[in-house]
Amino acid sequence: MIDKNKLKKIKLVVSDLDGTLLNHSGFISDETKKIIKELEQRGVQFSFASGRLHSALINYAEELDIRIPLISLDGCMIKNYPEGKIIFESFVKEKYIKKALYFADKFLLNIALCHADAIYYTDNNSIIPRIMDKFGAKYEEVHSYDELTKETLEVVIASDYKDNLKHVKDKMSFPHTLGLNSSYFKSQSHEGIYYLELRRQGASKGKALQKLLKYLKIKPEESAVIGDWYNDVSLFETDSVKVALANSIPEICKLADLVTQRTNDQEGVYEFLELLLKAKRDKY
Repeated sequence: MIDKNKLKKIKLVVSDLDGTLLNHSGFISDETKKIIKELEQRGVQFSFASGRLHSALINYAEELDIRIPLISLDGCMIKNYPEGKIIFESFVKEKYIKKALYFADKFLLNIALCHADAIYYTDNNSIIPRIMDKFGAKYEEVHSYDELTKETLEVVIASDYKDNLKHVKDKMSFPHTLGLNSSYFKSQSHEGIYYLELRRQGASKGKALQKLLKYLKIKPEESAVIGDWYNDVSLFETDSVKVALANSIPEICKLADLVTQRTNDQEGVYEFLELLLKAKRDKY
């Protein structure tokens, strides 16, 4: 159980979406919406830190009436809603994109380039929309990647060739590359599929949270994060109060201050928000 005094200090809650705030059907419960609104009235703001594109977060931001920046593409972008002001964006260097394209072709891997509002793929990578976990994203087929290498926020390589993907990860890591972060993990929803995500160094959910807190003038210990999957680990390495849902991977649970008894399909986020609201009520 989290100390009530810690809960009383919280001014911001940042939640992952898929597998966390959303149930398996992609919905936020009415009870959760209601408690988020009540917490807002008590000085607690709410935002997202998601692997989705910013454009795939907007409908949920509208549902919850969020009026602060949203973290998208696992920290590659922080963009205000609804004004659309970009707080932070991090483009992958063009030379590394070309290198990733070369290796994907050589080792028969599927590759896509993620920009702010769409994920681009070629005919040779036509399976991409069916095997990627970027829920709610707009996918657009292009003839070539040649005109898309300058404003790429994230490169995603996907395959069931696990060993080939690991080999490319080694080739795209230090000392072969500088200033590039790579994340290798298995799919949540597509059995047998693995991903290699490449971002500019400094782009992660955890780093983005630090930038968001600075922008909002909130101390790390005055925030809480909620997550469930591998791409949430950097959030759980911060000084925020850390909440894992019952359906979370073991790596997340080990780092958490609280593991809920409920899963995302059982309103696990609501379980924590209810504790937070009770602490806030005691304060007033």
